[in-house]
Amino acid sequence: MDYGVTSMVAPLRRVAVRPPAPASDFARAHWAQPLDIKVLLEQHAQFVAILQGLGCDVAVLPPLEGLPDSCFVYDPAFVVADGVIQLSAAKPVRVGEPERLCADLEDLGVSVTGRLEGTATADGGDMFWLDDTTLAVGRSYRTNAAAVSQLRAILTPRGIDIEVYDVPHDQGPEWCLHLMSVVSPVREDLAVVYERLAPVAMLEELRRRGVELLSVPEDDWVTLGGNVLAVAPGVVVLASGNDATAEALSARGCDVHVYAASEITKGEGGPTCLTRPILRG
Repeated sequence: MDYGVTSMVAPLRRVAVRPPAPASDFARAHWAQPLDIKVLLEQHAQFVAILQGLGCDVAVLPPLEGLPDSCFVYDPAFVVADGVIQLSAAKPVRVGEPERLCADLEDLGVSVTGRLEGTATADGGDMFWLDDTTLAVGRSYRTNAAAVSQLRAILTPRGIDIEVYDVPHDQGPEWCLHLMSVVSPVREDLAVVYERLAPVAMLEELRRRGVELLSVPEDDWVTLGGNVLAVAPGVVVLASGNDATAEALSARGCDVHVYAASEITKGEGGPTCLTRPILRG
């Protein structure tokens, strides 16, 4: 199969991205204003070029006008070993994205292996692989208990365990704090974390697994320094404005690639958010 993901750091061989939709109401989706649309599109294109330069097969999906957050393709669906799970958005302006993204992924040959139903809501940003049989899920304002229950029903028969971690209130339900806002695995033995808002149980589990925790400086937190995309073990992509985090990663032997992100980060999304990994390994 040319799809399947059970790792956050295995080589990213195939990935979907979606350019921003220029005619959308970005302010309604809480993007900081003013927003330079021309620069936003240029920065997204630069990000895509970095992925391609690192050897990723990048599928560029069509923009979705009227859906301002749709460039953040990590959230509406989650790819597992045998296909993609269609999630369900809690944020009103993201309603409709999961169906559209899964249809696009099906066009790319990725099978839909499950769908959340009823009152369940979840974002991919609340999910990351601890290992190839263990999925960490953040219980947040975006991912509710019904979603956790349905994900267990989908994944347990596939031999996948779920570890649930409570995500702090932080600034409340109108703001986006995902589990992956505070943790980014970059190698099997290294993760970038923002410890002040990280669930204690998650930090303890990472340490138990022998993972070094690289703490994000306070100044870099506000420019999404905690959101780091691993393209391969120790090969990472990072938003601009996070020099201290970039230097700390380099000091630990990582190959760091930085893209200009002044406009993209106004939507509270970093490099992980901009990708939907299709095939890793």
